[in-house]
Parts: sequence; C-alpha cells; structure tokens
Amino acid sequence: MLRKYGLLALGLILILAGSVLAHAVQTTNGVTVTDVLFPGDKGVVMSGLLYRPASATAATPAPAILASHGYINTREMQSAFAIELSRRGFVVLAMDMTGHGGSGAAVGQQGFGGPAALRHLRGLDFVDTANIGLEGHSLGGGPVVAAAESAPDGYKAVVLEGSTPAIGAVFGAAAKGQLRNLAIVFGQYDEFAPLMWQVAKGGDVETSKSLQAMFGSAGPVVEGRIYGDPAAGTARVLHNPPITHPWEHFSSAGVGHAVDWFQTQLSGAARPLPPGDQIWIWKEVGTGVGFLGFVILLLGTFQALLRLPVLAALARPAEPAGTERGGKWWLAAMLTAVVPAATFFTFMEIGNLFFPMKLFPQFITNQLLVWALLNAVLTLGLALFLKGGKGAFTTDWPRAIAIAVATVAVGYLSLAAVDAAFQVDYRFWVLGLKPLDGPHALMALAYLPLWTLFFLVSLRALHANLAVRGEGAGRAYLTAALAMSLGFVLLLAIQYGSLLTTGLLAVPQQPLNTIVAIQFVPLLAMVGVIAAFTYRRTNSYVPGALICALVICWYVTAGTATHWSPEFRLPGAAAASK
Repeated sequence: MLRKYGLLALGLILILAGSVLAHAVQTTNGVTVTDVLFPGDKGVVMSGLLYRPASATAATPAPAILASHGYINTREMQSAFAIELSRRGFVVLAMDMTGHGGSGAAVGQQGFGGPAALRHLRGLDFVDTANIGLEGHSLGGGPVVAAAESAPDGYKAVVLEGSTPAIGAVFGAAAKGQLRNLAIVFGQYDEFAPLMWQVAKGGDVETSKSLQAMFGSAGPVVEGRIYGDPAAGTARVLHNPPITHPWEHFSSAGVGHAVDWFQTQLSGAARPLPPGDQIWIWKEVGTGVGFLGFVILLLGTFQALLRLPVLAALARPAEPAGTERGGKWWLAAMLTAVVPAATFFTFMEIGNLFFPMKLFPQFITNQLLVWALLNAVLTLGLALFLKGGKGAFTTDWPRAIAIAVATVAVGYLSLAAVDAAFQVDYRFWVLGLKPLDGPHALMALAYLPLWTLFFLVSLRALHANLAVRGEGAGRAYLTAALAMSLGFVLLLAIQYGSLLTTGLLAVPQQPLNTIVAIQFVPLLAMVGVIAAFTYRRTNSYVPGALICALVICWYVTAGTATHWSPEFRLPGAAAASK
C-alpha cells in the first residue's frame, strides 16, 4: 500500500502541514484574514486580502495600512508586511492592482486601483480614518501615489519600497503633489536604480537629484535622518539596506523599516513590538512546503491513476535509446541547459511582436511564449545537427490526455481546498501558484496550445537525448532537473555575482527579466522531475509534457499582469491590440 500510494499520501501531508502552519502564522494574535471584493470605477471589481486584528472593532477602531504589490505580482506578495503589521494591531488591506490577481481592468488603469482601495479601507467601521498608512513595493508605488492624490487628507504616512513617487509616470500618471510623511526603503543592490532614481547603483540613491529635491537637501541625503516635520506631514527618511529589489519585500530589513515607520507615524496600534520581532518567514516556509507537497501530489496522483484499468495500458517501462554518457550525451546535456538561458534576454525582447492583445492580453506571458516557441524551433534544429533524438517512444494520446488532465485536476482541487480552508496558496518568495478565476481561466485556454507545443518538443528531446538505459531513478530525476534549470542557475549567478560585487548587473539593461528568471530555477527543475518520473513509467514523453503544459500555463496566467480588457488599455497600446 505504501509503495502504491506513498507519494500521494506524502504530498497531501505536506500540503496540509504547510497550510496549517501558514494559516497559524498569518492569524497570530487573533487576526482574521478574509478574501474581499470591492467596487472600482465603471463597474470594475477589485480584489484584496483583509487582515483584521481582534482589537479592531467599531467601538475601538484601529489604524490601518493599504499595501500594494509590484508589477506581475499579486496581493499575497505583501503578506510579510500584512502579517507583521496586523499582529501589532493594524488593519491591513493587501490589494490586487488593476490587471493583477482578482482585480479587473488592465494594469495601470483607474490609478492602479489605489483610490478605490483607499475608499474601501476608509469605509470600514473598525478603521481609524485619522491613522491610515500607505505602503507599496516597486510598481505598487503607483496605487499608493494615486490613492494619496485622490484623498490628500485621507492618510497620514507612506512607505515606498524599491519605488519612487514618480513611478506612475510610466503609465502616464505622474505625481502631482507631495506625499505625507514619506519613508523610502531602497536596496543598495536594487536592480531598478536607473529607472527609479536616475542613479547607476542602488547604493548611490542618496545622490539622486530627485530624491534630494524631495527631501529638501542641498547634498547627499543622510540615511536614517528624518527630514521635515512629522506634525506638518513633511517628514522624509531614507533607508538603504544591503538588499536587492525582490528582497525588499522578503527581508527583515525591508519589512522592519516599514513597521518602524508606521508604528512611529500612526497611533493607536494595540500591540506595538520592536521592528525586528518578525515571524512572517514561517508563513513562507508553510506555503513553500505546500508547493513542494503539490509537486509530490502530482507525482503520486499520476502513479495511482496508472493503476486504474482504463489507464493501465499506459504503464510501460522506459526504453531509452542511449546506453552511456559519452561525448554526444554531454554535448546534448550542455546544449539543453545552456541554449534556453543564453537566448532568454534576446527572445524576451522580441516577445510582444506576434500576439493580438485581444486574444493574448498578457505582455509577460507573450514574451515567455515567444522565448519558449523559438527554443522549440532551436531544439528541432539541434536534433538534426546531433542526428539523434529519435527514441523508441510509445504514444497513446487519448489516455495521455486523460491522465494529464486528471492529475492536474487533483492538484488544482488541493489548492482550491487550502485556499478556501486556510486562505493561503502555494508559494515561496517570488514563486507563487494561485487559483484561476473565470477571466484568467479563459486566458489560459488561449495560451494552453502554445505551451503544449513547447513542452511536447522540449521534453521529447530531453528523453531522446539524455535518458540512459539502466539508470537509477534518483540519477534520472537529477539529470532532468539540472538539464532543464542549470542554465538559468548560471545566468543568475553571472547577473547577481556582478551585482553584488560591482553594484551593477552584468547585463544592466535587463533588470525585470533577470528577476523573472529567478522563478525559472525551481519551475524548470520541477518540470524535469515530472518529465523523468512520467517517462520512466510510460515510455512516453507525452503525459509529462501535457502535465507540465497545464501547470505552467496555469501558473503563469494566474500570476501575471493583464494588459488589455474590453474597456481598458495601456496608453499607447492601441496598435498592439489590433
């Protein structure tokens, strides 16, 4: 029994244990976490997670924080701030920006959703409207600035993490006024220093002319010194910790400076604690364990389904074409690992040239698919060059499709269950898997055939070129995982090795795509393991390719920004939508 269903049981145990831990952490001190929907403008529905301390009641209203994630992220990315502030007695609304997560419209529209979110927060009877703060990371400065401008007297303090008050100018919404009591937290190794503050390195932010003007300083801004008068709303402070852009919302420094500023500038928190007293990382550990459990659940489900009579015909031992790891094998392994990473920046740059926005409304997804499909073409070309890649595969398309859909359906149901029961999903840092709502499910249907084509080509080549007869399971899984992900490990090592030693990325023009690539390491390693696991049990690349296409399509579509909707478009994007 253990041999048959052990993986399935282990996956469920890890999911349950991780979700219980994550839920316990985010509800510490009697905090309740609720999925909320609230109105935007023109019928748009906005989404958020509301963290409400037990001390926040109509009789004893509490100070509150509106928190916003950055570009191509969702509300869950602000959980570190939300957990630490709510356990101290602040109400926190972690919003989805427009065009992100469960919020409608397109990214950048309606003030990024900030005005609507602030209206909703101020309308709660358990919120002290005289003590409201605004916090945003990266592009999350957009909704913060828009909210502040929509209600100049409706908030008291602001924290911008890895952002600038002028970030909204990227979408034609430049700041018109001064933000009240502003704290800037900007990492010494922030990849976006030129965009945000017009300096080459994050460590040089104190020399930024726009920052100096904002602080009223004739020279470099002194880190940690408070400029201006908090009572008049003109206070300014800069913090420049040794962290990168994605660490600003995933580090004790980034979170601690925000907590300290709000505890200093807002009054009425029921349980003030030192800024360094932080527990949020254990929520990330819990949801990270849940993600690991999800992957194991997929493997266990696939193995269990193979025992059903209707699918048993799929079960066949693998028959690899290769017999040893010779020179040709190592060449194929090197090309499999290196080519996708080596082409990543170039192919992502041309990734929006071929997609009609009405059908494919996500810029980042479009870029990723151009990268994927062009690599599929290269894979086919390399197969001809290597004069290999044939393999003795078996194919049973109806059953392969059935087992892939059933396997992913079980995984999806597990996520839906923990979302409903514990208000958590599967994630760790920049890695995050969340449920699909209706609009995103329709987008996924459009993108799925393209992802499927990529995985059919790439995983067929993986097994044809790298599978070796008689190889043990552990070695096969490790080989596949490394072949799929090692190139991106090297790419990130080069980029961040340069950043941490010189203050600049090795390719400084690619900050966003470098951060996007961080997710590729665990995701492609997961793809390699699933591919090897399913191939060893079916002698076919098809079931694994279909499972990976479904999961990656779901993952990318649910967590990426939407840039077109029937009512809303990006400024200047009309031509791209035709």
